[in-house]
Amino acid sequence: MKLYGYFRSSAAYRVRIALNLKGLAPEATSLHLVKGQQRASDYLALNPQGLVPALVTDEGKVLTQSLAIIDWLEDTHPEPPLLPADPLGRARVRGLALAIACDIHPLNNLRVLKFLTGPLALSEAQKNLWATHWIATGFDALESLLPDHDGWCVGLTPTLADCCLVPQVANAQRIGFDLSPYPRIRRIDAFCQRHAAFAAALPSVQPDFIPS
Repeated sequence: MKLYGYFRSSAAYRVRIALNLKGLAPEATSLHLVKGQQRASDYLALNPQGLVPALVTDEGKVLTQSLAIIDWLEDTHPEPPLLPADPLGRARVRGLALAIACDIHPLNNLRVLKFLTGPLALSEAQKNLWATHWIATGFDALESLLPDHDGWCVGLTPTLADCCLVPQVANAQRIGFDLSPYPRIRRIDAFCQRHAAFAAALPSVQPDFIPS
């Protein structure tokens, strides 16, 4: 397998966590998103969306979109499971994951922020207000949905919800977002960070890491 990603991409971060939890170590290829390497013709031929991550399977099939990739991993490498066995538990995990991956992350994606300061000519302050507003809106809801404990988002083992939460917290911290109103999110994030699979997926330990 080959994983195309970028150390700072929240979506690629999710997949790195899932791969680590499954005990898989694909070849990693970095695309520098700020430099626009994801728009190169050879990568667009692979993934016409020009986004990361993309995973090329051992059979040469190309998978895109982080949650679809993790869903494929769950089907092809079911142990350890990242979704509960019961339907309600699975729905709860997916609901938390989608609240992050669909309702928070896209509004803070690099291409959205570049559009705000480019064609729309917003200032850096206005861009930051946009980003913090949508993180706060999402985290306000998540805080009430998550358990108040030092543990995983759902149940007694890591799930897809944890794979999504930790990268979103990292993204919030990177832009200086105030996490103090969110003790449940902070406690779960800290708990996850103590697991080797999460620690090995940190942006700061990736081969393509560049200090800010």
